[in-house]
Amino acid sequence: MNPAGAAAPAGAAPAATGDAVVADALTRRFGDVTAVDALSFRVRPGELFGLVGPDGAGKTTTLRMLAGVLKPGSGDVTVFGRSVVRDPEGVKAEIAYMSQRFGLYTDLTVAENLGFYADLYEVPHAERAARYERLYKFSNLGPFQDRLAGQLSGGMKQKLGLSCALVHEPRLLLLDEPTFGVDPVSRRDLWIIVHEMVARGVTAIVSTAYMDEAERFDRLALLHQGKVVALDTPEALQHELSGRLLGVRLVRTREAREVALKLPGVQLAAVFGDHLHLTVDDAARRAPAIAEGLRAAGFDQAGPVEPIEPSLEDVFITRLTSLGAESTAPPPGASS
Repeated sequence: MNPAGAAAPAGAAPAATGDAVVADALTRRFGDVTAVDALSFRVRPGELFGLVGPDGAGKTTTLRMLAGVLKPGSGDVTVFGRSVVRDPEGVKAEIAYMSQRFGLYTDLTVAENLGFYADLYEVPHAERAARYERLYKFSNLGPFQDRLAGQLSGGMKQKLGLSCALVHEPRLLLLDEPTFGVDPVSRRDLWIIVHEMVARGVTAIVSTAYMDEAERFDRLALLHQGKVVALDTPEALQHELSGRLLGVRLVRTREAREVALKLPGVQLAAVFGDHLHLTVDDAARRAPAIAEGLRAAGFDQAGPVEPIEPSLEDVFITRLTSLGAESTAPPPGASS
């Protein structure tokens, strides 16, 4: 997080027209490695927007450029109309940025950490008690106010970090994989906090490598090697494959995949644990012939071949394949 003085309160809505964030051809290289490659997207005011992709997709680098802590090699970002390149300090006053390794002070208590960040953000003393009460309430940290931050569990540290990031009521919240390595209960609690802030009018951009979390976003950008491979609502992205996806449970899935790829109508075959997902031109029409083809190839113990609802993992793999990109492992969140 980058303390930079008090920001407008969460309830203060931005202008009725215009985007909260505009990323325009963002590019950043580290030596010979292009971490972010001409990345462009827009985020609407009050939107929960996701940057979704595996490690190395460019999520952290993108968020650091949005936060103004890393200068783009080329391109620009505007946050509520202010350029990150031309006015990085002005942009920081509008945001809260929570990195993967948030800077909590382990030798301070929960309450002292909140107070420290309130001081950094120059939160008016008259407003602090009400803000602390609200933060303690939805983070469930109230009973632990006097506990040292260093003695908290991983999930509780993340919730404290998020509370510190929110103490000045920013207009834009940037979270870099906030649920990574967090237990399921704390993971749920973190999402509750994020959704409550969005409901209050805060714009949030959150990165994650977990595909099962991607369905929480209003819209999302699927990233691969620093590029956007898909950008839309989760529902719209999944609708692309509606009526085109078959699933079958069987053993020797990788051998079955090679067989399936040679069958008529099969465009893509992906392994998900003991299941095979097949992208075809017409799921209902192709299912009987594919079932017969697998049985003829010796996969007589296979379960039924039947149409299934597409997941965002399926969308991710399909998009990579259509771009000619190699995907040697399941996307984030998929079984292996």
